[in-house]
Amino acid sequence: MANTGLRPDEAKNLQHRDVQMVKDEATGELILEIDVRGKRGVGYCKSMPGAVKAYQRLLNRGKWEPQGRKPRSEKEKARRPEPLPLKLPEPTDLVFPGDHSGLFNKFLGQENLKFDREGKPRTAYSLRHTYICLRLIEGADIYALAKNCRTSVEMIQKFYAAHTKDMLDASSINVRKPRKRGQAVEARTDEPFFLLRART
Repeated sequence: MANTGLRPDEAKNLQHRDVQMVKDEATGELILEIDVRGKRGVGYCKSMPGAVKAYQRLLNRGKWEPQGRKPRSEKEKARRPEPLPLKLPEPTDLVFPGDHSGLFNKFLGQENLKFDREGKPRTAYSLRHTYICLRLIEGADIYALAKNCRTSVEMIQKFYAAHTKDMLDASSINVRKPRKRGQAVEARTDEPFFLLRART
């Protein structure tokens, strides 16, 4: 999610048939192309390369099959059939079959990261926030970013750009007017020190 900008509800609805691993023509890198289904209807997303390995791990993870209670004796062990072979996810299976938001919150609590320095709680939505901020810091086009995240430029400027101090260009902010040659500034002795007069 931190490499795609997906909302938590979009990630929850994601099925394996919605995700394709493709080689990006522009960069030559392997990325994910995702058909996103969420509160805004159907949209599309291109991931960062870092999302590929995470998705491959999910794709190769066997489906959880309930096995019942553990056998209590050797006789029960002998009667139990051999375990079923590993069953990989089907195209219609969810990418995140469990409660991924709950697991993320549990992890944040264990690592003492649940709250930021202002006391605001971190949630699974924070991963989308991280994705957008990192893309802005790296100089991504804000219009293309808004389209990839299925939001508006105004929303990004209002809620995300304010947190990226690296977007501020000091050379554009600290502009000084050049002085004309031979122009100097001095304080007059008969005036208060804060009044200056230009001598030509």
